[in-house]
Amino acid sequence: MSKTEHNQKLIVAISGASGAVYGINALKFLKHAKVETHLVVSRAAALSLSAETDFSLADVHALADVVYKPGDIGAAIASGSFRTLGMLIAPCSIKSLSEIATGVTSGLVSRAADVCLKERRRLVLMVRESPLHLGHLRTMAAVTEMGAIVAPPMPALYTRPQTVEEIINQSVGRALDLFGIEVDIHRWQGLKGPENVNPENLNPENLQNG
Repeated sequence: MSKTEHNQKLIVAISGASGAVYGINALKFLKHAKVETHLVVSRAAALSLSAETDFSLADVHALADVVYKPGDIGAAIASGSFRTLGMLIAPCSIKSLSEIATGVTSGLVSRAADVCLKERRRLVLMVRESPLHLGHLRTMAAVTEMGAIVAPPMPALYTRPQTVEEIINQSVGRALDLFGIEVDIHRWQGLKGPENVNPENLNPENLQNG
C-alpha cells in the first residue's frame, strides 16, 4: 500500500522510559491496521532500545511510514495544521510527562504532544514509572485536566497470558482502542455462569479474608 492510500495518520513516540517494546508493538499493530504512522524516537529511547530489545534503531524506523529526528521542531507533526488522529507515547517517561504538563517543549516528542492538546486531539500516554511520588501523581492529574489520557501499561491477568508478549500486546491494544483503531486482542466476555461459581467464594468472611 502506498502512503497516499492511507486514510488515517497517528503519531507514535518512543521516549526513554523502560518499555520500548510497547512502542515497537504499537507500530506493528498499526501497520496491520493500515494506519499511517509518524514516528519519533527520543535520544534516550535509542539507548534503552539496545539494552532491552534485539531491535536496532533502523529496525524500528523501518516499521513506520514517516520518521522524524527527535530535535526536528520543523517537522510536519510540530504543526497543528498537519491533521492526525492524535499521538501515542509508548512508553512515556516522567520527563516527557512533565514537559507536556508544563508546556515546555524541548524536543519534538513534547512539541507534538503539545500540538495534540491545543488542537483537542487524542493524546495517550503509556507512563512507565513505579513507585510514584506525589509530584508524579499531580503531573498526571495536570495532563488529564488538559485533555490527555494517562494509560499506564497494566497486565490484564483475566486473559491468562502465557508469554510476556501477550501481556505487552494487551496493553498496547487497549491503548490503541482509545483512538478507535480496531486491533485483535483478547476481549472481556464476562464471568462464567453461576454454575461455575463456588458459593463459598461469595461468603463475606471469605471475601474479607481474601
